[in-house]
Amino acid sequence: MPVIRVEMWEGRSIEQKRELVDVLTREMARISACETDSVYVIFDDIKKENWGAGGELCSDKYPD
Repeated sequence: MPVIRVEMWEGRSIEQKRELVDVLTREMARISACETDSVYVIFDDIKKENWGAGGELCSDKYPD
């Protein structure tokens, strides 16, 4: 049972997430030779203020 965890900043649309689930599932199943029904994709949408990079909060480093 492959599990794919996707951590990314919040703000992606439901359509974008649907496409990611479709593509990630198909490719994981193809490469690992398993059934698509056994692949799980979990999204962790994280606020920029809860993510740091290069010693800064991403909300400061990459303001909207």
